[in-house]
Amino acid sequence: MKMPIHLIGRYAVKTFLLFVCVLAVSSVASAQTKAKAATLTISKATLQNKIKGGWAGQTIGVTFGGPTEFRYNGTFIQDYQKIAWYNGYLKKTMTEWPDLYDDIYMDLTFVDILERVGMDAPVDSFANAFAHAKYNLWHANQAARYNILKGLKAPATGHWLNNPHADDIDFQIEADFSGLMAPAMPNTAINIGDKIGHIMNYGDGWYGGVFIGAMYSQAFTSHDLNYIVESSLKAIPQQSQFYRCIADVVKWHKLYPADWKRCWFELQRTWAEEHGCPEGVLAQLDIDAKLNAAYVTMGLLYGNGDFTKTMEIATRTGQDSDCNPSSAGGILGVVLGYDKIPAYWKQGLKEVEDMDFKYTTMSLNKVYSISMKHALHTIKANGGKVDGDKVTIKLQTPARVRLEQSFQGMTAVEKQPVKNESKTANTIQFTFTGAGFVVRGAGEKRRGDIPDGVIKAEIYLDGEKIETADLPTSFTTRRYDLFWKYQLPNKQHTVKIVILNPDPNYELRIWDNLVYTDKIPARASL
Repeated sequence: MKMPIHLIGRYAVKTFLLFVCVLAVSSVASAQTKAKAATLTISKATLQNKIKGGWAGQTIGVTFGGPTEFRYNGTFIQDYQKIAWYNGYLKKTMTEWPDLYDDIYMDLTFVDILERVGMDAPVDSFANAFAHAKYNLWHANQAARYNILKGLKAPATGHWLNNPHADDIDFQIEADFSGLMAPAMPNTAINIGDKIGHIMNYGDGWYGGVFIGAMYSQAFTSHDLNYIVESSLKAIPQQSQFYRCIADVVKWHKLYPADWKRCWFELQRTWAEEHGCPEGVLAQLDIDAKLNAAYVTMGLLYGNGDFTKTMEIATRTGQDSDCNPSSAGGILGVVLGYDKIPAYWKQGLKEVEDMDFKYTTMSLNKVYSISMKHALHTIKANGGKVDGDKVTIKLQTPARVRLEQSFQGMTAVEKQPVKNESKTANTIQFTFTGAGFVVRGAGEKRRGDIPDGVIKAEIYLDGEKIETADLPTSFTTRRYDLFWKYQLPNKQHTVKIVILNPDPNYELRIWDNLVYTDKIPARASL
C-alpha cells in the first residue's frame, strides 16, 4: 500500500528523530563503556603482591648478575658458563658486597625522601640526600654528586655540558620506584621521575628512566610483555636514538622470535657505539642507557614471562649485566606478583627481607609497606579510589615526553696519551686538535696511611682560565672526570693545568685526553 503523499514528510521527520535518539543513546552507552574500560579494579592484596614482586625481582636480578657485571663487554655469556644461584647467596652478597646494590640504595633514598619530606618534595631534597650519603657511586650519579656538592642545581647537574655521563644508565636503574608507586599510571610515573632523573641524566640517559618507569607502571595492567614494552615505548620521542634502538629490538624479536642471540648480534652491529661516557667511548665498555635498556627489553620479550629465561637472557647479554636483570626481574616481578616468582629464585629471600640495605635504614619488608602506602596515595591523587579492599585505578595512556639529545654534533675520535709539554713543576700542558675534550684521571694519595685530601687546580684553555677546581682524593666525593669542554671551535687547542697546592703526599694522575670532533669522521674502507 502506498503512503499518502502528505504523510511522507511527517514519517521522514519521525524516522530522523528516532535515528537521532538511538544514536544519542548509543553514544552515551559507548562513552560509559569507554569510561568503564578506562579503569582497573584490583584488590589491595593483589596490588601489594605485585609491588612486593617488583622489589623482590630487582633484588634477585642484581644479585644474580653481580659477578658478571662489565666482565663481558662486546660479547655475550655462553650458555655453558654457569652463573651461581643457591640458598644463602642473597644474604652472603648483601653482607659481603653491599656496593653491588647501588641501583637499589639510590631507589631507596628517593623512597625515603618521599616518605619523610612528602610527595611534593622539592628536587633539592632528593639531590642533597644522595650527594651527602656515605655510599659509593659511579658515572652519572657520581658526576652529579660532585656538581651538587659544589653548588650546582638540578637539572644543570645532569646536563651533558656539565656531566659527561648524561647518557649513562644511572637513572634507568633507579626509576623502579616511580612505576611501583604509580601502578597503571605511566604518565604519573614519568612525571615523578622527571625532576629526579634530571639530577643525574639528560637525553637518552633520562629516557632510560622514562622507559623503565613506564614499563613498571604498565606491568600492573597486563601479562603481555609485548604490550608492556610497546606501550611504554610510546612515551619516548620517535626522533631519539633511544626510541630507534628499542624499536629495533621489537622489530628483530618479531623477525627472530626464537633466537635472542641473532637479536644481540643485530644490536651489536647497529647500536654498540658509545658516544658519551668517557670511559666507554672508543672502548669495549658500554654503559649507555639505550643499549642496556635494549638488553632489558630482550630479557622481557625473549623470556616471555618465564622468570628463569628472563634472568638468564638479561644477564647473558653482557655489559651492565647486574642492573639489566634487575630491571627485567623487577618488571616481570610486578607482572607475576611476589607469590608467582618461582621458589628457586626466592630461596634465601626471607632471611634478608628484614635486613637494611647498607647505608640505608630501609629493608625489603619496610619498602614493601611504604611503596604500598605511596601507591594508594598516588592512585587517589590521580582520580582513582580505595573502597575497603577494592582499589580502582584510573588508567593512563603513555604520552610522549619532550625531545632532548646529548652530545649533538660531537663525535669522539681519539684517546690521546697526555705528554706533558711544560717544563714547570706542578704544571701539565698539552695540545690537541678537535671541538671538545675530556681529561680523565684522579687525585690520589701517595700512601695509604694518610687522610684524604683535596688537590686544587686551575685549567687554562688557549691561555684563558676556564675553571678552578677542587679534586678530592676521597672516593665518595671525587670528581669522576677531571676537566672537560665541548662545543669548541674545531682547531688546535692548548690545555694547561696548574696545581695550586702542591703536596708530596698527593698527586694528580692523568690517564688520557678524550678528543671530540664536530665533523663526521671518514670511515675506513675494507
